[in-house]
Amino acid sequence: MTQKNAEVQVPEVQMPEVEGAGGDVPEVEGAGGDVPEVEGAGGDVPEVEGAGGETSGEGPTDETARAGRGIDAEPTEQDLVDEGDLAADYIEELLDIADLDGDIDIDARAGRAYVSVTASGDANLRQLSKPDTVAALQELTRLAVQNRTGRFSRLILDVGGSRDARAAELASLVEHAVARIDAGAATASLPPMSSYERKIVHDLVSERGFSSESEGEGRDRHTVISRA
Repeated sequence: MTQKNAEVQVPEVQMPEVEGAGGDVPEVEGAGGDVPEVEGAGGDVPEVEGAGGETSGEGPTDETARAGRGIDAEPTEQDLVDEGDLAADYIEELLDIADLDGDIDIDARAGRAYVSVTASGDANLRQLSKPDTVAALQELTRLAVQNRTGRFSRLILDVGGSRDARAAELASLVEHAVARIDAGAATASLPPMSSYERKIVHDLVSERGFSSESEGEGRDRHTVISRA
């Protein structure tokens, strides 16, 4: 059984397959690709309302009030808490279907809801913790949340420490890019990334005393590093 704990602090993707799927994942409108399948599933992964099925769990009681403020309005602390709760319900149902154990922690900070899935050493989250799989699950979860709240969600999902592993990869990319510039290159471009990952890169580059900016559009948007 999964457990869900809430700790609140104020302050694109083509969907990969997860090996060994035993059940169908719903198609989600606007996801931009195939949705990942989950190993060991004994049934269907929870569907996203408005894309051919009902959303798991009950929606927040102030859903109409939030939608009335407009999709571009800054989320309040309570909005972020509600996003985290909805996301946790969706992930919890997915874990139950896949017969995986995990603890779900919810946090809200810097205008985002963060949902982390962790497990003890004998649990197996490796099926879901690959970076591409986490990105796909995050997109699915965001769509589930958005369909319930009527608001754009900037929710961040972490599975089994995948975000820390990805942050280490980004630090390595920045290190190699800086080395290329030190060797004489005028600029160094990194692969396309999400806005969240580009923010991490910008911070890493600034710490090294270099300059960076985002270029390109849509899924091709990437970071270019140069001397300050």
